[in-house]
Amino acid sequence: MDEFQWIAAYFGPIASGQGALSLGDDVAVLRPAAPGARGIATVDAMVEGVHFFADDPIETVARKLVRVNVSDILAKGALPKEALLTLGWPAARPEIELKSFAEALGDEFTAWNIDLIGGDTVRAPDGLFLSLTLTGESLGPRPVLRSSAEPGELIWVTGEIGWGAVGLAAAQAENKGAALAVERFRIPRIPPLSAANLIADHASASMDVSDGLLADLLKLCAASDVGAKVEGIMVPLATPVSSAAEALPQLTGGDDYQILFTARPDVSDMIRQNAAKGGFKVSEIGKVSSNPGLQLFWDRDPVSLPKSLGFSHEWS
Repeated sequence: MDEFQWIAAYFGPIASGQGALSLGDDVAVLRPAAPGARGIATVDAMVEGVHFFADDPIETVARKLVRVNVSDILAKGALPKEALLTLGWPAARPEIELKSFAEALGDEFTAWNIDLIGGDTVRAPDGLFLSLTLTGESLGPRPVLRSSAEPGELIWVTGEIGWGAVGLAAAQAENKGAALAVERFRIPRIPPLSAANLIADHASASMDVSDGLLADLLKLCAASDVGAKVEGIMVPLATPVSSAAEALPQLTGGDDYQILFTARPDVSDMIRQNAAKGGFKVSEIGKVSSNPGLQLFWDRDPVSLPKSLGFSHEWS
């Protein structure tokens, strides 16, 4: 089974709280501490050798840890608030690296208006292990979940898709000529805080792209009990391609941390205007359909989907 099947089989049944959303979204909805509060929380872990390389600059590891969590919060139409850090630090890493890690972490917290309120630090017997729990507050009356897409709505994505896949390939090949791609793999360029306003105001369903655009869109469709038709040439890719076969690695690679969302067609102009005002890019890439499943087209021609649409941790 993969990680999502494990979660559904073993942890979904014991996630009894209403705010857990059956563990089917990227955030949990917190019980309000006061009337009108709209709190959410998310958590992401990163492991050396899985999410980053052992020789990656430690500053980039800190920045990525924060941003992969912030993207989840922004995708719910919310702003990040407070963080809890769990740090498993190997004895083999010198204290000077810990200092650099903390400084970069602090810079990220300042940039995203996050307060560190606690956590735990332990010695890790092998590689570096990190986990960040991040709370947020919805800008609208409720967070924008995966489960609210409707047939006929348009599918949008922020930024560019594929930098994670392109950057990982360049890092693995030690391609020094692709320094920009490697940098974007190490430190994702996620949307700005202003993206949360756009999602809160106009999106019907939303999630961040972490495991691959096609895989995550299929998750959104499953949660909403709808399907999707995607036009591949409309997806803003990191590097130019001339065919669907060339595009698929970027469409399925993951580690993009952009926002994938659906919205009614009549708010399209407002979406473009809000994005331009907020200083980030949005692209319309397809349409929600009533037929379950995902259909991919390239210049209107149907494309056969690969067996794997994105990344998943396989455990058995």
